[in-house]
Amino acid sequence: MSTAVDERSRNEAPYTLNEPPPKVLSFWDQSAFWANLGVSLLAFSGAYTVLAPDADGTPRLPIMAGIVAMIVGTAIGGIMLGLAAVPGTRAGVPAMMLLRGLFGTRLSYVPTVLNILQMIGWGTFELVTIASAAEQLIGGGPHWAYVIVAGVVTTVLTIWPLGSVRILRRYVTVAVVLALAYFYVQLARQPLPNLNHGSWSHFWIGADAALAVSISWVPMAADYTRHSRSERAAFGAASVAYGVTQVVAYILGLLALALVAGDSSKVFGPFQHVALGTLFFAVFVLREVDQSFANVYSTAVSIQNLVTRADRRVLTIALGALTTVLALALNMNNYAGFLTLIGSVFVPMLGVLAVDFFCFTGRRGWDVSDRAPARWGMVVAWAAGIATYQLINPGQAGWWSRMWTHAQSALHFTPADWMSASLLSFAVAAAVTGAIGALRRR
Repeated sequence: MSTAVDERSRNEAPYTLNEPPPKVLSFWDQSAFWANLGVSLLAFSGAYTVLAPDADGTPRLPIMAGIVAMIVGTAIGGIMLGLAAVPGTRAGVPAMMLLRGLFGTRLSYVPTVLNILQMIGWGTFELVTIASAAEQLIGGGPHWAYVIVAGVVTTVLTIWPLGSVRILRRYVTVAVVLALAYFYVQLARQPLPNLNHGSWSHFWIGADAALAVSISWVPMAADYTRHSRSERAAFGAASVAYGVTQVVAYILGLLALALVAGDSSKVFGPFQHVALGTLFFAVFVLREVDQSFANVYSTAVSIQNLVTRADRRVLTIALGALTTVLALALNMNNYAGFLTLIGSVFVPMLGVLAVDFFCFTGRRGWDVSDRAPARWGMVVAWAAGIATYQLINPGQAGWWSRMWTHAQSALHFTPADWMSASLLSFAVAAAVTGAIGALRRR
């Protein structure tokens, strides 16, 4: 019995950041994990975001343009996600601890706090989505009961995170693939409207929305890839497996959206109205728990960057309870604004990280200790990227967006339709980082 327990502990994530991570996840383990994250109920209910909706929610892109924007944005986002996966494998530390090497220990606390806030938001949003879908699937019942059940299952999975990843590979992935294939066949048989009616002028806004979904996983990629057996496996699984399934899921969501005349509140209907639809849709509802699991677990690991000796089991139980309470109390409707705000922060940060890690300081090995010195130059590069993103796409996030709209007016700057906030902010942050690195090298 003692030997079995010891073996299980060696194959599981350590309780604190003071313990070395086991390198036990294969390419297929990670591919199953990322592939399942790419298939989400939010891909169906949030598919309208790639149609570049205006302030009142009216889509500005036709369905076909949204499909192409999804493919382009996801392909770029998948490469970015792969780039974020590699440093965790090489350094053997989670994402927020990795930022000690990029910004310095104390400065890394700023993105860490931002990540904690956004991960709690995502975890809460996932519980709301799971509960709403389950309620619709079963046909009634108390909403609070669905939220609590989803919260409990999420918390249990976080106790054994690497074991949960292996379960996804062995049992869940096959069921998800079968469900996707079945719904594609069924929805394609429905009388679809004209998918190309409208202008493509807001194409890059839709592509940015798709890219933002991929980028939302960047701040947690290293939390899992630190357990990867190789850098190649980490990059390939994150970039390819996630990208393929996100495209498949979002296109399916757009087809369902076309069948309900663009009403995102009814997007689950087409799945349940086909033969055996309820059975196959139940697969998506049950699988969605891995999204909330990933968010809650990564929130706990992010907190450990602030308190390295904190036990992740205690943290995940507390966070599971917190997100459940928030899901019961809050109404989270501003999905598009949420994605835009996340993208504006973490897309340029990835530009800074990629250039410094692969081209400059990171090639010699980052200092991720408690005494890593502050690197203000990297903060300047990050800030330049954030400003670029917001000036091009202020988004719909309340006072924050209004501030950048005023900045546009003060600078007499009107973004052109071809401007991609994600790509240009990534490029600006990367260019400033490269310039700082070249000057330091001289």
